[in-house]
Amino acid sequence: MKNFSRQREAVLTALCSTKSHPTAAWIYEQARKTLPNISLGTVYRNLSVLEREGIIRKISVGDASEHFDGDISSHSHFYCKQCEEITDIPFDSTDACRKVEQEIGGCVEVATYTFTGVCKKCLLGDKS
Repeated sequence: MKNFSRQREAVLTALCSTKSHPTAAWIYEQARKTLPNISLGTVYRNLSVLEREGIIRKISVGDASEHFDGDISSHSHFYCKQCEEITDIPFDSTDACRKVEQEIGGCVEVATYTFTGVCKKCLLGDKS
């Protein structure tokens, strides 16, 4: 990656320090712990560059914020619309990709899946 600045390093370090799929605002607060003068705009710009270069993944779940994932391994996400938690789930999309490729006569390069519903904790009313 070109121009790997201290700001970009702080943003990536903050994101990779959690499995919680944070928002840019959360990443900004964490990055400020090491770079107090970093701006929210700088965080957004660096997240955009990191996503464009395939180093991180942006997740849209239908709430008001974009979420980010430092784990770009092959997996999908489950979004609980009640507690708003995003959970990594193993999901092999190979069959779906093959079907799409057959339909369009092309090649699928990226397949992302986000499943939305209510998690077990919320269904059982667990407040912990």
